[in-house]
Amino acid sequence: MKIAVIGSGYVGLVSGACLSEFGHEVVCIDADQEKIRRLKSGEISIYEPGLEDLVERNTAAKRLSFSTGIGDIAGAQAVFIAVGTPSRRGDGHADMTYVHAAAAQIAAALKNYAVVVTKSTVPVGTGRAVAKIIRETNPKAEFDVASNPEFLREGSAIQDFMRPDRVVIGTDAERAKTVMRQIYRPLFLIDTPTLFTKLETAELIKYSANAFLAMKITFINQISDLCEKVGADVHDVARGIGLDGRIGAKFLHPSPGFGGSCFPKDARALIQTARDAGAPVSLIEAALDFNEARKHHMAERIVAALGGTPNGRTVAVLGLTFKPNTDDMREAASTTILPALIERGIKVRAHDPEGMAEAKKQMPDLVYCDDPYQAVEGADALVILTEWNSYRSLDLDRVKQLLKTPVFIDLRNIYRPAEMAAAGFRYSSLGRSA
Repeated sequence: MKIAVIGSGYVGLVSGACLSEFGHEVVCIDADQEKIRRLKSGEISIYEPGLEDLVERNTAAKRLSFSTGIGDIAGAQAVFIAVGTPSRRGDGHADMTYVHAAAAQIAAALKNYAVVVTKSTVPVGTGRAVAKIIRETNPKAEFDVASNPEFLREGSAIQDFMRPDRVVIGTDAERAKTVMRQIYRPLFLIDTPTLFTKLETAELIKYSANAFLAMKITFINQISDLCEKVGADVHDVARGIGLDGRIGAKFLHPSPGFGGSCFPKDARALIQTARDAGAPVSLIEAALDFNEARKHHMAERIVAALGGTPNGRTVAVLGLTFKPNTDDMREAASTTILPALIERGIKVRAHDPEGMAEAKKQMPDLVYCDDPYQAVEGADALVILTEWNSYRSLDLDRVKQLLKTPVFIDLRNIYRPAEMAAAGFRYSSLGRSA
């Protein structure tokens, strides 16, 4: 089957590469000529484990290609819209500029029947709006619209696409359902749960899933704060409740706060949609407010660990991205915490395995180091902000020797308090006794 993907960013590139791995002929189309030039030459601009090999293999097999021309959708039986939907400046709604522009371009280029599939994360009503744009732009166009939200986790996106928990497809048209079944036939053969719904339902499933996970993270962070006050251990609490099948263990790990390209943006968009519909989602509003406040509170915890005298001190920070196995800095906790430290007169020496190039664009005042030990040398404290595997087995004796004072602030709880105390550190973590 021939498939076109409009947008070659994170979602578009991963989706296009994985669909070509299913055996389809896929063309990824993007208006950014430099991005397409780099993709054609084998350069992947984002860090995602396994993606470079996947693109190389399917490009060599001539199942995957890249183009700047919208006319290359000719003959495609499905056209996926995978462009960005950032938060709209000022009100938190998703900015639909790129989605609507893509719909108009597709309409002008359609020559045969195709299913136009929204893969981007979009608010309820987008599918109907896309159909209206196509009809108005090209009254003769033969098409149906479907919503097929992505559930890709950065750092494990290939596995999530190839072995998903579920496939959600929203459409009212039987012909579109037939096409979508053909596209995802490899997943049906391994009995992947598949849910066919109305357009609006599929759109709301995506936002609801991300908002629920954001609330789950917020819940355990609030319980973590309570654990510190009453002398409980948040990890034991999380295990105790996570063993309940109705709750589950995932996303019950204390943190400096959630970030990334999805949870904050999608929570804001759902809040605005709910307000407009007259059905406010106060739980989600509270989760978002707490999450932003938590990042500022983490900066104050670091200042407190320095004895409350921050000016002129140096802090080594390991991990800048919002999570490991990605170079994504969007709304990472570091982008709130570290500028707050610098404002207090603290010098920040930082390291991240993949995120420093992006971090430099947002936080040029940091000192960027080639490895963790260079960051630690001469610092008054060490802070773990992102739980990269390479930080889980630091040479603690070396770290202690390099630090000016043995202060270790672990905001991901990747070490054990008793072991750190035995190693001679003044160790601080989340939701546990020192």
